[in-house]
Amino acid sequence: MHMARHKADVADDDFEIYASYHGTGDGRYIGGLKVVRKADRRILFPFDGAPEIGPYATADEARRAAIDYGREIVAADRAAPEK
Repeated sequence: MHMARHKADVADDDFEIYASYHGTGDGRYIGGLKVVRKADRRILFPFDGAPEIGPYATADEARRAAIDYGREIVAADRAAPEK
């Protein structure tokens, strides 16, 4: 699946959060998330075994949940940077 390149949904000097969503086939939605640490371009999410975000009833909920989850990942990495 090719994700169109777009501006980060949330960005600061240190991190970029990209949020999206996709349908599940049964009318629900899964949040899509990519979190990048700018210093070394390390992708903090997704990772092997990463949890699924959702499913949610609406695309908007799924995308918002992805952004919230991204913020949690950023906060955790600021507190204890992953090597």
